[in-house]
Amino acid sequence: MSQFDDRERAEEAKYSLDQQSLFKATARRDKLLGLWAADLLGYAGQEAEDYAKTVVVADLEEPGDEDVIRKVLGDFEAKGVAKSREDVLAQLKELMLVAVEQIKAQG
Repeated sequence: MSQFDDRERAEEAKYSLDQQSLFKATARRDKLLGLWAADLLGYAGQEAEDYAKTVVVADLEEPGDEDVIRKVLGDFEAKGVAKSREDVLAQLKELMLVAVEQIKAQG
């Protein structure tokens, strides 16, 4: 029974680590998306960093990406930035790959 318990604990630990890594990668992706959007909105420096943080926080409103998409598109609309939902989705997909690589590089 001990081997089974050890294996179960190892699987639980791996699952927990995978979830932590996914959370970190998603938060990093959201920050990168925020920086991308900030550039399009005309923000730079600390203002861009602050905006990126608001995008990360927006992702905590509900499960999934809709809250982030809604925030960024709303901000684009308010500032007259001509980007579509598909543009934001494509950026999310691309930036997730970048975020995963950055997280892996950190170890």
